Amino acid sequence: MELAIKFKNDKLVGDFWGGLAAMLVALPSAIAFGVTIYAAIGPAYAGLGALAGILGATALGLVAPALGGTNRLITAPCAPAAAVLSAFAIELVQHGVAAPSIVLMLTALGLVSGLVQLLLGFMGIGSLIKYIPFPVVSGYLTGVGLIIIGSQIPKFLGVPGGTSWWRALISPELWQWQSAVIGAVTAGVMVCAPLLTRAIPAAILGLLAGVLAYFGLASMDESLLVIEGNKLIIGPLGGTASSMFEAITGRWQEIGELKLSQIGSLLGTAFTLAVLLSIDTLKTAVVLDALTRSRHDSNRELIAQGLGNVASACAGGMPGAGQMGATLVNLASGGQTRVSGVVEGVMSLVAFLALGAFIAWIPVGALAGILIIVGVRMIDRHSLHLLESPWTMMDFIVIVAVVAVAVGYSLIAASGVGIALAMFLFIREQLSSTVIRRKVDGGSRFSKRVRLRQDMELLEKQAGQTIILELQGGLFFGTKDQLYTALEPELGKRRYILLDMRRVQSVDVTAVHLLSQIRDSLIERDAFLIFSSLSHALPNGRNIAEFFDQMELTTMTEHVKVFPELDDAVEWVEDQILGQSPTQQSDVEALDLDDLELFSDHKEETLIDLEACLEKRSLAKDEKVYSFGDPGNELYVIRKGAVRITLPSSGESAGHHALTYGRGDFFGGMAFLSQMTRFNDATALEDTELYVLQREQFEKLKEEHKRLAFHLVEAVAKVLALRLRYSDKELMAMQE
Repeated sequence: MELAIKFKNDKLVGDFWGGLAAMLVALPSAIAFGVTIYAAIGPAYAGLGALAGILGATALGLVAPALGGTNRLITAPCAPAAAVLSAFAIELVQHGVAAPSIVLMLTALGLVSGLVQLLLGFMGIGSLIKYIPFPVVSGYLTGVGLIIIGSQIPKFLGVPGGTSWWRALISPELWQWQSAVIGAVTAGVMVCAPLLTRAIPAAILGLLAGVLAYFGLASMDESLLVIEGNKLIIGPLGGTASSMFEAITGRWQEIGELKLSQIGSLLGTAFTLAVLLSIDTLKTAVVLDALTRSRHDSNRELIAQGLGNVASACAGGMPGAGQMGATLVNLASGGQTRVSGVVEGVMSLVAFLALGAFIAWIPVGALAGILIIVGVRMIDRHSLHLLESPWTMMDFIVIVAVVAVAVGYSLIAASGVGIALAMFLFIREQLSSTVIRRKVDGGSRFSKRVRLRQDMELLEKQAGQTIILELQGGLFFGTKDQLYTALEPELGKRRYILLDMRRVQSVDVTAVHLLSQIRDSLIERDAFLIFSSLSHALPNGRNIAEFFDQMELTTMTEHVKVFPELDDAVEWVEDQILGQSPTQQSDVEALDLDDLELFSDHKEETLIDLEACLEKRSLAKDEKVYSFGDPGNELYVIRKGAVRITLPSSGESAGHHALTYGRGDFFGGMAFLSQMTRFNDATALEDTELYVLQREQFEKLKEEHKRLAFHLVEAVAKVLALRLRYSDKELMAMQE
């Protein structure tokens, strides 16, 4: 009990530090995003924008983690939301819309986008993100790391806002050395802290070191102790509890002025915003999965994000998503569960109301130093090993492409490129794998129906009539040519083309169209297209047999046959070659002793003596001949009918079908000769008549007719050896 309490407390401590560190990263960004959006309406609305950013960080932090299922995920106002909303506000200003209406429409836009996210989650759209392969995730992770580093370099060096990272690097005259020193101290402590202690998160120690470094520099330069106009620190947040309450309640006082047509005009932008926020969130969740070896519930997360954005809009805040930077800081600072996200939301509110003065003194360079270390750790350096093998070169190219688009254009575009490349990787994998698992002719694969020697010889001679193809994987437009290439040389010379579908995972209309063409070609030659194992359901839930019937592939002609198992199909083909049918077999007369192949070389008087030792036994359909564990003291010869041999199986009530013996054949020879108990069951498939030689009668026969007994044992051994020969041939064919 004490250990459980300690473990729980450790998690709470980690969640507190993680949530606090995440707030320190997310809150300044939220304020900046809010100002960016509302300043587009007019300078007077910049303060309202800062408040919208804080309200968004609070509402999203409280609602989304509480309802979502992804541990450590921090939801806060983000760059995609700022980009879409600021562009929307600028467009409304250009159309002469009044400022209060623009504010209200921005709120309505956040509300509708949240509802769209809810719809996407309930429709299960979020599950699609799970199928993105690791190279795409790796590229996105590396791209985000580089973007974080690039965005923080100007802040690290203290150059004016709006300066690109590369211009900041090549313009030393713009640098503020104090900011660089603070950032370097922060980054250095963050890197070295784990070597000394893990009790306190490295990000927190780095941040404290950065603050101490700032005040150390301030002791030498009194201008750094002035908060107003000081660009090295976050600065005053502004706002009070009363102003926050007014923002929440006053936002909806003019709701009646919003027209239905205006709401309709929001739908396109709201859908775009919802998709961007969803992609941003789920991408962050995927990256988090890769770093923590966990697995998120995409649809649940979308629903939680949607409810969070609805709550943010109702409170007058801006929308947001799972934020990569804050999430990774949360992870690095010890965050363990969803509580860390709630802590971030609570701390955002507390920081605004109570700790504004303290937060104001946090150096921007210190935050930049933390994020640069986080960004460096996100870069997947292990992906360089993919260059060592030609088999993984394509995966490395995918990583580079995603990184290039993410850094050169945008993360959202990189998401689209990643999804397209994921589809490309899937098709490439399908094209590089063969759909033909095994290809054998009829002389190398026999049914479980045991045939007489002359029948087996005939089947071997006619082996060229049959070809068996065991298919696997996906039969779709990408593998159509491969399948046709395998079948084309067989169409003109085979009468029976048998396709085993047991391992097929997918089938599309293009593959069915090809099979229809093959069927029509075989019909012209009076040949047959035969399917086995067709009734199983594919992973996508589609039943192949129903799909083929719907496409009229297996209907409308007698030249297409469908069997539940491969053995049933092979047995039907063998019956066709031997000129047999179930009707013919049921109408035949029972064999006499001199008609049996086993005794064909014996004289008539010898057969008379032998018949005196045999018992004639009749069995009805489904009647047991013997059961597992019975003594092996009888040898059976089938005069008429058929007997199925099954092996006991826990998964099959009727047992596993091993062999079927027909008219003129014998069974039970192995146990009879070895005098061991039966290891299988024998059941009459139809009304059956047998000759039965009991061990007691055989012993008597050995005494009175030694030569006859010897010939009987020799004949049984020869047939058993012949069966073993054919079994070995099949095993060798399966290994090819």
